[in-house]
Parts: sequence; C-alpha cells; structure tokens
Amino acid sequence: MVINLIKTIMPYINIKITDEQVTKAQKRQLIAGATQLVVDILNKNPKTTHVVIDEVPIDNWGVNGEQYSGTKN
Repeated sequence: MVINLIKTIMPYINIKITDEQVTKAQKRQLIAGATQLVVDILNKNPKTTHVVIDEVPIDNWGVNGEQYSGTKN
C-alpha cells in the first residue's frame, strides 16, 4: 500500500493494490480506515480527506525482482 499526502489543507491518500478480486466492501473499509488514520494521527478533517484506490493488474506489479503474476500459483 502506498499513501501520499498532499498539502495540509486537503489530504489526498492514494492506495495501490493488485487487482485480485478486492470487493466493494473491502474498498469501503480501506477508505474508511485510511481516512480515520489521518484524522487520528494528523488531526485532519474527514470531510476534506480524499482517498483514491488504484487497482494495478498483477502483470504490472513486481516484487523481489519478479513479475508478481509469475509468483502466483
């Protein structure tokens, strides 16, 4: 997971995940959890906190020097 925060006025959180059947409910939990994190730690306003989830195809993701799709069974 990658989190980017831009400026102090409007937190922008960008979560990158592989596109492996993440449900809408799981995405809702990620959005709520990430928002709560910046509220609790940085005292940000949840109404101005933006969260974007990018789903990356596993063919476009690498880990340990290998294409991630090649490490899956």
